[in-house]
Amino acid sequence: MANVSPTRGDITSHPDASEMRARYDRVLGGRDVALVDGPVFLLGLYCAVSPWILHYTTSQPDLVPHNLVIGIAIAVLALGFTRAPERMYGLSWACCALGVWMIVSPWIVGDGPDAGVVWNNIIIGALAVILGAVCAATAAKSASRS
Repeated sequence: MANVSPTRGDITSHPDASEMRARYDRVLGGRDVALVDGPVFLLGLYCAVSPWILHYTTSQPDLVPHNLVIGIAIAVLALGFTRAPERMYGLSWACCALGVWMIVSPWIVGDGPDAGVVWNNIIIGALAVILGAVCAATAAKSASRS
């Protein structure tokens, strides 16, 4: 009688093993920081609507369009990280730069901002720098593995 019981063999001897490994690496290669995409997107949305949440549209009218534009830029970066991670994670440093700009912008764009506006932009900026650095570090680590 023939031996038809399933056996588990070593797949490394399979002729297509290297091709399957390369395909697997290509498919999952850029998704190392998938959990960061969502927080970056939410941070961008919050930045865009923060003037209306904190009610400083009348006291700091110059910061309203500023935060709206920077928030949209951060959200678009997050969407790019999600849609084309292998190409967009190189722009992770742009998220860090936007974060640094958000930290200093109340004094450059604003006109005598109060503590609430300053702390809001500092927190948004610090989170953008941290999340951008996480994306950039992971992208660098992924690039060095390839």
